[in-house]
Order: sequence, then structure tokens, then C-alpha cells
Amino acid sequence: MKLIELPRRQFIKGVVASTAAVTLAGCSSDPKHSGQGPHYVMVFDQTKCVGCGRCKDACNEANNLPEGMSRLNLERQSDRIPGEVCPTCGKTDCNCDRKYVRVSCQQCQNAPCVMVCPTGAAYRDEKTGIVSMDGSKCAGCKYCITACPYNVRQINKDTDFADNCDFCLHSKLAKGELPGCVQACKYGALIFGDANDSNSFVSKFLAVKDSQRIKPHLGTDPSLRYISITKAEI
Repeated sequence: MKLIELPRRQFIKGVVASTAAVTLAGCSSDPKHSGQGPHYVMVFDQTKCVGCGRCKDACNEANNLPEGMSRLNLERQSDRIPGEVCPTCGKTDCNCDRKYVRVSCQQCQNAPCVMVCPTGAAYRDEKTGIVSMDGSKCAGCKYCITACPYNVRQINKDTDFADNCDFCLHSKLAKGELPGCVQACKYGALIFGDANDSNSFVSKFLAVKDSQRIKPHLGTDPSLRYISITKAEI
């Protein structure tokens, strides 16, 4: 499987490293998932996403999120400079190059949020290996939010503890179902499964498809993979 880093302009502009320096020394460790158990991954296929927002709505409903909050967002992107004439249709305000990117927790195998959490509220589920939150332990210190290099953690105003996309671990997965966003997608833009299971669809898919990860150079080893729209060279 070939893994490459997507060029900056083609990827998530809003996903940036935190401006606050976080010292990990002395914090609890987050041993990388060994591969002996399941490794749940999600694939976002940019070539199929139409930006309908069903995934976001399904996530909010499945996880009972308060109004105005979401564990995932879709960022619309364009390679063209504002006002630039589209080479396809000759207009400046068209949607010919419309494309979307999923912005959500990357489910890192080496998760900084777990490492810095002083109470153990941010933890890795022993059975699934999925990073989640134990609200009963969260002190609201926001260390995990600051430590996240993808800027995708936030405080749930209804519960007052930090929140992240955990692949619907405590909602849909607990019932033996696929994550809410995956179920809601009508265009096949989301794939979910155990990458350590050689017979799973997601494992076979990634074996033949080039996929990208956000900032792999940071060593966080994200479990969210992306299939990007690529343009033919002229």
C-alpha cells in the first residue's frame, strides 16, 4: 500500500499544528496499537463526496450532540484563485472544480491527546483500539485540545468535557453497526473497517488504492485515510 502526503494546497487548510507548545515529557504514554487486535480505519474518498452533509447530520444525531457542534465538518476547497477563469467552462463563479475534505479526529495510533491527558479521560479503548473520552474523568483542562495537531477537538457545551470523533464507539459500534456517517453516505465516499483483517473490504481497498494521511511526518500515525482528486497534467 502506497502512502503519500497530499500537497498543502490540496489538503485541509484549517488543519494546522497548534501554536501552543506542549511538552510531552512526564505525561502518560499511549503505546502504539500493536496490530495484534483490530485497527479500525476510515477512508474518505474525495472523488465521490458531493458535500451533501448527510454524514454530519447523522453524526450529530447518533451522538446526541448539542446544536452548533459537530464532530466532523466538510471543507469545500478549490485550487483556483478567486476571480480566476475556469479552464473548463470559462466562467469565474462556477462549481466545476468543487471538492470537499472531511475534517475530523484522525484517530491517531500515537495519539498526543491521550499522552497529555492528566486524568486518563482521553483514552484508547482496549477492545477496539479507538481513541475516545471518559467524561467522568475529564477535568476540562483542554490539554488534549491544545495537543491535537489537527485542531479537531472541542468542548461539548452540554457535558463540559472534551469531545472527538470516536467512530461512534459508544453509539453505533456498540450496537454492532457502522458509524453513523458511513451509514448515511449515499455516494460511497466513506469506508470503514478493520485494516488488520485481510479479508475486510477496507483492507483490500487500501491494498490497491493510493491513500493519503494528514501530516504523517508528525509520527502520530493517523487512521483516517484520504483518496484525493487528482488532476491530469497538461
